[in-house]
Amino acid sequence: MSSDSIKKIFNKGKGVLQLTPTWVPRGFNEPGRRLRLHPDDYFAFGMERGGICERWLGSVTVALNGPKTGPTEGMSYVLADAKTHEKVLFADVVKELGADLIGDSLQETYGTWPTFAKLYDYDKPLFHHLHLTEDRANKIGRHGKPEAYYFPVQYNSYLGRFPLTYFGFDPSTTKEEVMECIRNYGKQDTRITELSRAYRIQLGTGWYTPAGVIHAPASVVTYEPQWNSDVNTIMENVTMGEVNPVNLLTDCQPQEEKGDVEALFDQIDWEESTRCDYKEKYFRAPKPLPETQKGLAEKWVAYANEWIAAKEVTVAPGAKVKLSDQACYCALVLQGHGTFGEFECEAPGVLRFEDISGDEFFVAESAAKKGIVVENTSSYEPLIILQNFANNNPAVPQTL
Repeated sequence: MSSDSIKKIFNKGKGVLQLTPTWVPRGFNEPGRRLRLHPDDYFAFGMERGGICERWLGSVTVALNGPKTGPTEGMSYVLADAKTHEKVLFADVVKELGADLIGDSLQETYGTWPTFAKLYDYDKPLFHHLHLTEDRANKIGRHGKPEAYYFPVQYNSYLGRFPLTYFGFDPSTTKEEVMECIRNYGKQDTRITELSRAYRIQLGTGWYTPAGVIHAPASVVTYEPQWNSDVNTIMENVTMGEVNPVNLLTDCQPQEEKGDVEALFDQIDWEESTRCDYKEKYFRAPKPLPETQKGLAEKWVAYANEWIAAKEVTVAPGAKVKLSDQACYCALVLQGHGTFGEFECEAPGVLRFEDISGDEFFVAESAAKKGIVVENTSSYEPLIILQNFANNNPAVPQTL
């Protein structure tokens, strides 16, 4: 699409872009079927690719999904024309608009929108795994992946088969015990989570998980703001009876380190993974903001870290408010319907694989600072929106 066409779309939305759903399949685990996708479409990529377990939001990142991954799999698209459903790759829009979209600080520091969010939805818990730090990810040409979790009530009428998350290792665990699990990955069920500790999920709360901390997320639909990367080292070889292939342990190692047990172990941030006050430091209760407008309630749900942030906004039935922020963001409508700037917005009921939706938007920094007029046109239910930010919003709380 031409530069002029992209600028025309941007100007028509007055600094707001409507994005279309980005579905991501995974070859492991199984879909929890709570993403509001039509029941017939969870295997829309083909049976060999596995089920759709994730929806990515405001992404310029390609999924790390093996050799059959499509060239733009995991990347978001902007709706260019609602009548024809013409779309343009969000990454191309970010590249074309630059600071006009993401602001000067992100453009100068990263040259792109450096984060995204996702909804992930697995009926079984995920395997015990970690995400590489920035330094280690750079060795394979990728970025590190710190992430935050928030557990929205609206997507969680069913909590899956194991609504507990393992974080790190019990402080009594020795390094040798973990290394022995790595050595035996291809030999026997190592039961590595016996060395860990689990916390039951509380809906409406969240956690922050630094890169390098090993964890096994619960079978709960999770809203996850994260850095723009998809790097995993999986150290649990059997998860609820499902065998995890050995390549999942070594895929994110540099070639010269492949199979090196000590190098694999060194990916773990041992200090953070074994800290006695893990919950005290990384659990995130929501932080409500003072009321500034009648009918508007805001609370931070991801905060107090150097990478990412998220806020939940509630607009009361019949209310019309101005939503102002200090940085660009991606917005997801969780519940209700109304208007978001120039656009109609609504939380979806059931979406087909190719459907557009009215629940995902990207807001330029200038538009965010000016303020987006949001109206809840329902007489009955609240309009609830999640916003995810990068690390350039000065309003984000930096303490618990």
